[in-house]
Amino acid sequence: MRLLNRSAGRLSRHRRGPVAGLLVILLGLLMAGGLFAAFSSSATADKSSDSLTQAEKIEAGRKLFLLSCATCHGQNGEGVVAEDGKSNLGPSLAGVGAAAAHFQLETGRMPMVQTGKQAPRKPVAFTQDEVDALAAYVASLAPGPSAPTATEYDLNAVKGLSADEQREAIVRGGKLFLTNCTACHNFEGSGGAMPWGRYAPPLKGVAKQHIYEAMLTGPQQMPVFSNAVLTPEDKRDIIAYIYSVNDREQTPAYGGFGMKGLGPVAEGLIAWLVGIGGLVAFAYWIAAHTARSHKKEDA
Repeated sequence: MRLLNRSAGRLSRHRRGPVAGLLVILLGLLMAGGLFAAFSSSATADKSSDSLTQAEKIEAGRKLFLLSCATCHGQNGEGVVAEDGKSNLGPSLAGVGAAAAHFQLETGRMPMVQTGKQAPRKPVAFTQDEVDALAAYVASLAPGPSAPTATEYDLNAVKGLSADEQREAIVRGGKLFLTNCTACHNFEGSGGAMPWGRYAPPLKGVAKQHIYEAMLTGPQQMPVFSNAVLTPEDKRDIIAYIYSVNDREQTPAYGGFGMKGLGPVAEGLIAWLVGIGGLVAFAYWIAAHTARSHKKEDA
């Protein structure tokens, strides 16, 4: 009995310590997060998106939207204005269409961890069925561009094209890319710096569908290249050019020190520091080692 009282006294003293409260809070958060993840996953994983009707898919997307997106975009996708009254926590989603939802969700840009200058690419937070359900709900808010099919963004999906016709399409895409895209993305698609802390992301390794959807919807500071500006065939040819440039077996890097297409800002900095800086150092070395006359002047 004395031993039990002594053990209870030790536990009581530790319970009143400052660390005990933190441990209790941490344990409570872990239990709440585990229960939420278990119930939310079971609620959304009952049916796959293929077995749902369009109305059921929209309803499933609405439930996910209220859980994951309504804080910034509003409960009906109307957008939320920040406290300063000038900026938005999240813009209105009416009219952005399924293409914008697919791009933002499948590249991991949404949901954002916190608001900032630009939404960076990160691991995807939703399954493919959840992405399709959210895209269906966003598309139901107002008419907007739909997600493209493979024949719209993949040159290889178009049947009946000969090798010469594919090369001609790549050349056309190169001309369109150099005219409309290189100012921000670099001629190789390596990306570059933008004003006000923003940047044009690199296009290497980006899925063809996502490049097409970015041109179609104009995410963040990118302009919108609608089908009236660039036809679906133009967009497809641009994507074919980007992939041909990044395929070194198909398009080798000719020339000498190519610097891996770092972009105009980085390449200009290297030119100033290495090129012009080296010339200045060489000129200083020549001036410092100029032959001087040691003859004394006559009286």
